Amino acid sequence: MSPMSETIVGIGTRKGLWLARSTDRQEWSLGGPHFLMSEVLSLLFDTRTDPTRLLVGFRSSHWGPSLQHTDDLGATWVEHPEGSIQFPADTDTALKATWQLVADPHDADVVWAGTEPQGLWRSADRGETFELNRGLWEHPHRPEWGEGFGGGAIHTVLPSPADPGSMLVAMSTGGVYNTTDGGQSWSPGNTGIHAYFMPHDEWPEFGQCVHKVARDSSTSTRLYAQNHKGVYRSDDNGVTWTSIEAGLPTNFGMTAVAHPRRGDTVWLVPIASDGERVPPDAQLQVARSDDAGGTWRALTTGLPHSWTNVLRDAAGTDTHDEPGLYVGTRNGEVYASTDDGESFSLVASQLPDVLVVRAVTLP
Repeated sequence: MSPMSETIVGIGTRKGLWLARSTDRQEWSLGGPHFLMSEVLSLLFDTRTDPTRLLVGFRSSHWGPSLQHTDDLGATWVEHPEGSIQFPADTDTALKATWQLVADPHDADVVWAGTEPQGLWRSADRGETFELNRGLWEHPHRPEWGEGFGGGAIHTVLPSPADPGSMLVAMSTGGVYNTTDGGQSWSPGNTGIHAYFMPHDEWPEFGQCVHKVARDSSTSTRLYAQNHKGVYRSDDNGVTWTSIEAGLPTNFGMTAVAHPRRGDTVWLVPIASDGERVPPDAQLQVARSDDAGGTWRALTTGLPHSWTNVLRDAAGTDTHDEPGLYVGTRNGEVYASTDDGESFSLVASQLPDVLVVRAVTLP
């Protein structure tokens, strides 16, 4: 990291957005709150054009869901028309929340969004207006998609870096779906994922409760999935899955983060069980694999004895050559590691419940 570069961590919480800034990733200054008393559910630092745009999806208990962006890192904000995302009148549906914002790797103007209810949206103007993907919305499975504990939402959107027509989405509950024709048609990709809670078929075509999916950086076809009881890897771009939970203290958790520069490395945050949503043995920990899930190590240095946990989007990496890893907890703490999780230091504390963490390093 050059002496003049700055790392910014966006921390979306149950009651607003904070921005932590640092030039050495050791000492941090905290700015905010923005959107105080609103749930900040999704963040995107879009560095594809200058200046960097921060796009924020949030939900007010009074005004409802909205999107805004800043091109000056929070000094000023632009409110999008009608919140940017509106379900067409013929859907007889209203937006509840925007859970995911993702930059397209092939077009600098395109941003993707995943929403509650389960909708996929495409923007061609860097996130200011969006169009509903009809191919997925009109899928014959949609009437049977359910709602997880946090609602029914598309929470993972993964465009393929190798093929502009290929994309994976994951939802609670419904599972993984893939397209290879730019979103005109979608196929479920859940073969090998166990759905123990299904009453008649524990290996269904769809209906799995996928918590998060991450794409390996070394190959566009390798993915990792943390499920409601189950950790999996796919080597065929999310068509079939193999369990990689052996060696983990628990197969339950919410998030999965792949190393952005080194293949076969992935981090999870284990949670004791779906019935006891606390860290195993009350020790906040990160599990890391460096061999695509073949083996796992528990990493705890700098992390506390704690009864909190980490939600699906409350973990991420920055864009430095040696990426930092960031983890936010439900008791309002955010931790950073600059050594692949071997040790952590505190970025912020005493914040509201952390819902989403995204980071960027700027020159």
